[in-house]
Amino acid sequence: MQTQPHPGRILETATAFWASKALLTAVELDLFSVLGDAGMTAEELGARLALHPRGTYDFFDALVALGFLDREGDGPEGRYRNTLDTRTFLDRNSPAWIGGLPEMFNARLFGFWNHLGTALKTGQPQSEVRTHGKPIFEELYASESKLGQFLEAMTGAQAANFAALAEKFDFSAYQTVSDIGGALALLSRVIAARHPHLRFTSFDLPPVAPHAQRHIDAAGLGARIQVVSGDFFADPLPPADVITMGNILHDWNLEKKKLLIAKAYAALPEGGAFIVIENLIDDARRENAFGLLMSLNMLIEFGDAFDYTGADFRAWCSEAGFRRFDILPLEGPASAAIAWK
Repeated sequence: MQTQPHPGRILETATAFWASKALLTAVELDLFSVLGDAGMTAEELGARLALHPRGTYDFFDALVALGFLDREGDGPEGRYRNTLDTRTFLDRNSPAWIGGLPEMFNARLFGFWNHLGTALKTGQPQSEVRTHGKPIFEELYASESKLGQFLEAMTGAQAANFAALAEKFDFSAYQTVSDIGGALALLSRVIAARHPHLRFTSFDLPPVAPHAQRHIDAAGLGARIQVVSGDFFADPLPPADVITMGNILHDWNLEKKKLLIAKAYAALPEGGAFIVIENLIDDARRENAFGLLMSLNMLIEFGDAFDYTGADFRAWCSEAGFRRFDILPLEGPASAAIAWK
């Protein structure tokens, strides 16, 4: 037990943005893809990345100290290599690449979080709407490049959770799944690969459809996954035995959360399951720091949107008519909250 005050934890957290920006910049420079399976000296790697020599050793060695690079040898002859994690997840040539998420953090969220104080004082979003006056989704969907970056980022954010759901949830009693806000149809693709008896609908706005279809076709799953376009607030949800939403409910205020839950209830048969995949905050609001910080991120992104606890989910779903509930831990801070009709 600590008996004397110590500033270490305070300083570590206060300077955490240094480490964050070092990693995000490495992803921005595509450092991990440039390295691939090779080893390079600081001079070689700096030249490949077009870096000024002043910062190369500090930058690469900081990534070594942070555990994102390995180095064989010291000094100018030392050769930098990817770690197992960075080679697996941050080399864009890897099938498990999740670099879209840190790319989005770097390009968008890093700067927006500088206005957290303003968000806390005003309750207003500090994202694109602050500078352009447009809601975030209107801004994103108006730009092909921004939409593509956003969709890739969301894919990276959820891949491990969808794989865990495919393993942990018993899909044997069901035949059809509708994934609402399906983006690149990753949930459908992952679960389809694990459960060949299921058929899927991936439902999202019209601009998303060609992006999703390319990924479905590349996976050879066009016969089992159908892309349906629509607006989940304006249109009925495609009916299915299971309705899923991955990081959808937390994007909205309470009124819209309840509307989406009611629409999911209407789209399900008796005995059907409604599954949301989120960074659920623990009911006591003491432990899931990531979930709580994500809720602050929703404040910055949208203003009135927020993350929530399992108890919140159960209360809202009970109000809609659901009768049975469960929480299924997934990867890290994420969980699947499940309600049965």
